[in-house]
Amino acid sequence: MDAILEKISRIGIVPVIKIDRIEDAEPLAKALCEGGLPVAEVTFRTEHAKKAMQIINEKFPEMILGAGTVLTAKQVDDAIEAGAKFIVSPGLNPEIVRYCQSKNIMILPGCANASDIEAALSFGLTTVKFFPAEPLGGLKMIKALAAPYVNVNFMPTGGVKENNICDYLAYDRIVACGGTWMIDSKLIANGEFDKIKELTQQAVKTMLGLKLDHVGINATPSTSEGIAKEMAGLLQCDIRATSKSFFAGDTVEVMNENGRGTHGHICYTVNSVDRAVRYFEARGYKFAEETKQFDAKGHLTFAYFEGEIGGFAIHLKNAA
Repeated sequence: MDAILEKISRIGIVPVIKIDRIEDAEPLAKALCEGGLPVAEVTFRTEHAKKAMQIINEKFPEMILGAGTVLTAKQVDDAIEAGAKFIVSPGLNPEIVRYCQSKNIMILPGCANASDIEAALSFGLTTVKFFPAEPLGGLKMIKALAAPYVNVNFMPTGGVKENNICDYLAYDRIVACGGTWMIDSKLIANGEFDKIKELTQQAVKTMLGLKLDHVGINATPSTSEGIAKEMAGLLQCDIRATSKSFFAGDTVEVMNENGRGTHGHICYTVNSVDRAVRYFEARGYKFAEETKQFDAKGHLTFAYFEGEIGGFAIHLKNAA
């Protein structure tokens, strides 16, 4: 996967923004970055697109900046000059694809059907924008198209919202989703950038799906089963043995040996450990490299935070 696309995939949501007033570019980008989405597709739907990208690129160099609604070679040139790292087009225009490839910039052309996908494949492209996603059949249609095109991945845009984002991202052929629900045009017009930051944070929380799974208690081989039975009696549940512990129901694990953490550990599940680690690292948290586990495709599935809180180590794992 292209390095830029890999970064976008770890973020998960690409805000698609339209700048009607150039003075909105900086505070909008700031709200998105502080809200947890350091990426944006700035559309060429207004005359301010190039200048807006220049401002964002200068003020927020950490942001992965893309240009959307790209229809002409000049717009490609303007986007590159302004600092864009990727191009998105609503449809697949062979001339624009060739021009982007000649300029060595990644393009995600809009595809709506099998013929579009085959055209993309003829250019060596294996990741495409699926647009407009919901009107075209949404996730069901993407899965239907993905079946014969086993090497193609998708970035759906159009109708993707907070109530369906997790369904889309749960499908492993979707690298990220474009969305606008956290950047309502009325909020931008009214200068309500704190509200946009809040909505962005909520979008990230929804996408990550952080949930308490269980608490682990450190014990010894001679005491672990007894502690688990006491907890099971309190919680009115059964106990089950594993190779290293006893569970009281699904929420309390009593370890046979002291593991990480002075007193034990706390486990949270997330929809994607890859995306959660990216998010927490961006906030300054660190993860213990030796604890990281990966699946057969190289995706992170498990990781402990460095250090502990209140005597408990904390780890993330993918939700079942």
